[in-house]
Amino acid sequence: MKKIIYVFGILPFFLSAKKSKVGGQALIEGVMMRGKQKISLAVRKPDGEMVVESEPYVSLMKKFKILKTPVVRGAISLYESLVVGYKTLMRSAEIAMPEEQKSKGNSSKETFSMIIGMIVAFAIAIGLFMYLPMLVAQFFFKNTALSFNFVAGGVRIVLFILYLLSISFWKDMRRFFEYHGAEHKAIFTFEDEKELTLENMRPYKTLHPRCGTSFLFLVALVCIFLFSIIDALVMHFVGPYPNVLSRFFVHILLIPLVGGFSFEVLRLSDRYQHVFPISLLIKPGLWLQLITTKQPDDKQLETASAALKAAI
Repeated sequence: MKKIIYVFGILPFFLSAKKSKVGGQALIEGVMMRGKQKISLAVRKPDGEMVVESEPYVSLMKKFKILKTPVVRGAISLYESLVVGYKTLMRSAEIAMPEEQKSKGNSSKETFSMIIGMIVAFAIAIGLFMYLPMLVAQFFFKNTALSFNFVAGGVRIVLFILYLLSISFWKDMRRFFEYHGAEHKAIFTFEDEKELTLENMRPYKTLHPRCGTSFLFLVALVCIFLFSIIDALVMHFVGPYPNVLSRFFVHILLIPLVGGFSFEVLRLSDRYQHVFPISLLIKPGLWLQLITTKQPDDKQLETASAALKAAI
């Protein structure tokens, strides 16, 4: 269970919907769904009983219309998804915890250790997927923009794929990926305006173009081009970066902008997914979902269905 929470510090399963206005995320033994006005979760307890919870949710973009500005809305949506995802993941861990562990009074200690694990995982993610690729690129193209970021981006993508492959061998993560597949099947069914029954959900594929895995792949691509433009401007008007650490801090500050642009690309790719060459652009993200989604069983489909029904 802890492994999943630590991994979530590096890999949030972010999904922001456009057509159906619902999104979701796999949880520990469950699924979270986010509708227009509600967030819900459905989680299986160790004895198989399903717990369904929902609560009202109003996005910051509804409270402040200016936040709906393109690119800005992407950064806000990413922030909200991370906050909601973390909160519901922790809640699912609490529900899925065996009763004997709860009775020992270790829940607060478990929560504390999970929070520490998240912080450590986040630090590792920054070092592994941001700093290390830049350190490698520094050896080849120190004072360039496009070449430096092309190498760093390539290393980042390779590390991301290796990371996904490595965690896919964990038994707990496989269960997590099965719920991820169930979440996608439920959303596909809802988007096609069909009743959320097992018979309707089973035939759908587990690969969804708006999946967080696809989003993260787009982020890696956007980083290459956006960082190249910013680096070129910095080196032209300010001068060469003194070291890789200074460039690293500049890039870190640009993460919200990268997330916003990636969000817009994801929206467009979903809307025009059957149009060439957009259909080619989304394929790498779908291929990666062959790792992060697995075929769910009927109980997992029921869980995803219950979560979505509660959200809508």
